[in-house]
Amino acid sequence: MSFGRLLLGATPLGQPSDASPRLIKALGEADVVAAEDTRRVRTLAKSLQVAITGRVVALFDQVEAARVESLIAALKAGATVLLVSDAGMPLISDPGYRLVTSCIDAGVPVTCLPGPSAVTTALAVSGLPSEKFCFEGFAPRKSAARKTWLASLVDERRTCVFFESPRRLAACLDDAVGQLGGDRAAAVCRELTKVHEEVVRGSLAELAAWAADGVLGEITVVLAGARPVADVASLVAQVHELIEAGARVKDACTRVAAGHPAVRSRDLYDAVLKERRD
Repeated sequence: MSFGRLLLGATPLGQPSDASPRLIKALGEADVVAAEDTRRVRTLAKSLQVAITGRVVALFDQVEAARVESLIAALKAGATVLLVSDAGMPLISDPGYRLVTSCIDAGVPVTCLPGPSAVTTALAVSGLPSEKFCFEGFAPRKSAARKTWLASLVDERRTCVFFESPRRLAACLDDAVGQLGGDRAAAVCRELTKVHEEVVRGSLAELAAWAADGVLGEITVVLAGARPVADVASLVAQVHELIEAGARVKDACTRVAAGHPAVRSRDLYDAVLKERRD
């Protein structure tokens, strides 16, 4: 028996011209198009001037579990199934996980047609470190759960990307200030790749003030990682090494503190004097 295959197709975030040639080809040739919103995928196909010849089925969160069995049966019968979400990569805070894991369990091939992703797009334009990052999906809806979640990020060193509803953005940023401090750097990316794209960068306090009057559009937030907590004792030891080499105490403290943004030279100077008194 020759199985078909499941194609995971990344769809444009806003500009239809961002669709890959492979996605366009798959839209026209797939036996089944499983879409988070059937109206949106038909609108996308029309804008790309491609005719969907296969069967179009809805696959959103509430019906995914019920649709998996019939889609697996079609795949086992040799069908090519294209899975698309409303925008970006399927499964990334979108439906598809149950279908993919069921395909893997059944031995059905799964492949990906890569393309747009709000996560990596926001990370790239945020201006924040991108060599290591984590994705947290959607921020919790309720304030208590959101505060608990934000508290778990206090010591997270990686840049964090998450989605938020425009209706809850102001409250989320206010909670972030309370849990993480107003100085933590962040970026709010709104309507990425669309006509009204906007990227607002600044501290959490500044972004909270900006969002207070309301924000519209699709929102992706990028949050800077926590700065490492300096080991004061080791920094004091570095100061002493510079002093022994001929540097003045204040100059040595300034030089050491310059390499540790979380430490003020004045605090380091006081620590050195305290050690001498003790």
